Amino acid sequence: MTRLALVMIVRDEAQSIARALRSARPHVDRMIVLDTGSADGTQALAAAEGAEVAAFEWIDDFAAARNASLALSDAAWNLVLDADEWIEDGTECLGPETLSPAGGDFMGEVRRDNQLDQPGGEGAAVTWIPRILPRGVRYEGRIHEQPVGVGRGVRLPLRLGHDGFTTANLARKGDRNETLLMLELQGAPEDPYLWFQLAKEHQVRGRPPHAALCFTEALRLVPPDAPYRHALVVRALTALKTAGRTADALQLADAEVANWPESPDFWFALGDLYLECASQEPERALSDFLPIVESAWQRCLEIGERPQLDGAVAGRGSHMAAHNLAIFYETLGQTEPAARYHALAAELRRKT
Repeated sequence: MTRLALVMIVRDEAQSIARALRSARPHVDRMIVLDTGSADGTQALAAAEGAEVAAFEWIDDFAAARNASLALSDAAWNLVLDADEWIEDGTECLGPETLSPAGGDFMGEVRRDNQLDQPGGEGAAVTWIPRILPRGVRYEGRIHEQPVGVGRGVRLPLRLGHDGFTTANLARKGDRNETLLMLELQGAPEDPYLWFQLAKEHQVRGRPPHAALCFTEALRLVPPDAPYRHALVVRALTALKTAGRTADALQLADAEVANWPESPDFWFALGDLYLECASQEPERALSDFLPIVESAWQRCLEIGERPQLDGAVAGRGSHMAAHNLAIFYETLGQTEPAARYHALAAELRRKT
């Protein structure tokens, strides 16, 4: 029996399939690619990289495709990758010391750094996702499907890169995800995770009012211990501000501030929010709003980077906060602290 197999579902991924397979090939015993209808040569490219390629008729259901791919594997463990992902670091956890040939009773959660290139989306947003699965695990959900069958998750040091959220790749996917999310919500209108994912779709596609509405619904429904709550709160603050719902954003910030004392992402978003308040009410800027902006971004630097938080954006606990403070002091005509924070931002950027 195979110890570790790479298992993928793909469609029209000629531009990236080789990168994904080459990153995994030295660390797995088999590579299985299930193609759901490519017309760009993906199948041949995958086979050329040493993958076993099979076909599957797409039925608008990601879980069905994932489960069909897992059914092709006899491995004790399955590493699940998408074609727009690749292994960057942490492969030591893929060895038999962690993933026993006898299998296991946990799902391995790995760190995925999502490259962002939308306006205001500098850096990479971190997501922790279960991608190392013991034999017998299957997926549920037409879209943003989740593995089920084992309750325990263990964070492992494997780190993936991902460029599926870049503008070009989002355009290539079209409205597929949004359509499937709407279909899922018809059957599960009280599912906060689906509302969260739909909100993100609207946000990255530049639809602030739609995003704000969906984030609000997700917040109404989400349990306090949801693993994605941090990302939900931070992104909702930005969406509400961008949609012009400043009062709602302030109310959310007040309700959540005690929950995220060690989140640079929360404090970064809080600084942005109070800067918007200052622009809307300039007569109160110096007395009420700008001191909060200053202290919020300084708090980011005190905390530092926190990649263990789901949805964390690299730089908010370091060079991005320092850069914002430099511009803040520059705008106020305070040249000495402005120069100091410009230098700090450059230094911190070099270290990342």
